[in-house]
Amino acid sequence: MPVSQPVRARSLLRAKLEKPRGGSVLRSKMPNIKVFSGTSHPDLAQRIVDRLGIDIGKVVTKKFSNLETCVEIGESVRGEDVYIIQSGSGEVNDNLMELLIMINACKIASASRVTAVIPCFPYARQDKKDKGGDGGDKSDSTKTRFIMKSNEWKFRSRAPISAKLVANMLSVAGADHIITMDLHASQIQGFFDIPVDNLYAEPAVLKWIKENIVEWRNSIIVSPDAGGAKRVTSIADRLNVEFALIHKERKKANEVASMVLVGDVKDRIAILVDDMADTCGTICHAAEKLLEAGATKVYAILTHGIFSGPAISRINNACFEAVVVTNTIPQDGHMKDCPKIQCIDVSMMFAEAVRRTHNGESVSYLFSNVPY
Repeated sequence: MPVSQPVRARSLLRAKLEKPRGGSVLRSKMPNIKVFSGTSHPDLAQRIVDRLGIDIGKVVTKKFSNLETCVEIGESVRGEDVYIIQSGSGEVNDNLMELLIMINACKIASASRVTAVIPCFPYARQDKKDKGGDGGDKSDSTKTRFIMKSNEWKFRSRAPISAKLVANMLSVAGADHIITMDLHASQIQGFFDIPVDNLYAEPAVLKWIKENIVEWRNSIIVSPDAGGAKRVTSIADRLNVEFALIHKERKKANEVASMVLVGDVKDRIAILVDDMADTCGTICHAAEKLLEAGATKVYAILTHGIFSGPAISRINNACFEAVVVTNTIPQDGHMKDCPKIQCIDVSMMFAEAVRRTHNGESVSYLFSNVPY
């Protein structure tokens, strides 16, 4: 039986009057989703849910007197699409264990899907066996020569592939999907038997360069080691500028023996680009090398600013105009101790990845664009 015109008009009017306001509009478009935060980076998690227009899930994390981690999920997740945000920073082992427990707690509480959002993947530098104790150097040929010269080749066969172990732990805990950013080694995606979306900070880096370096057209993009050549060539191509790289040799972990610059940086602004900086010995030596070679200014842009040990004092004493990092790792304390450190917010990229994943949309748009 057809609906009369007055009845239809009243229904449309009621729908218009009852239309939800503010963040609830987005919530109505994203049903059955819950986002929880671990203790490693609550600020990033809050930025993500604010962008999505939803509330962050209730969770209580505490430690017993024997330092065991206890997690209590404070609301129902039955049949929900759950996202757990936890970065591999700070107390890495405690945060990793907390993430595993949260995943398992949601999975056995009948969540339909559990996605681990890990902005900085823990143990990513331990991705292959031939380390020789160097803690993650990417210059394999140099490293192998050094190991053979120092008669330490026998230790290579017993080095762990800890990144694979972490992948197994996440899968066994119950994770159905992983979202991360700028993996140290792209092969880590292959360590998983579940989908892994590896987002890139490159679009946000390009945006920062164009907005903050006035003479960026006279710049040169520099990789502090041979392993990052692919990353800098991609950025240089999109900016239509040249690139250079620095070949480094290590005597031992976190200690660079020598550096050789390949490329011409004379009278140009040098922009060092890398995926992470830990003790910052490499990028500080690289900055000195670039100034010696005639660069007018030196910037460093890093995805994951770990800044452990003497890193902050080294940056303060170095010749950088600015050291730019993303907020995949909390940076508030580092920025207070070092005025040269600036931060790029990437929460909108993770929020959009969560939204698109939840709605079954492609995330490939984020590989080359910053969502506004």
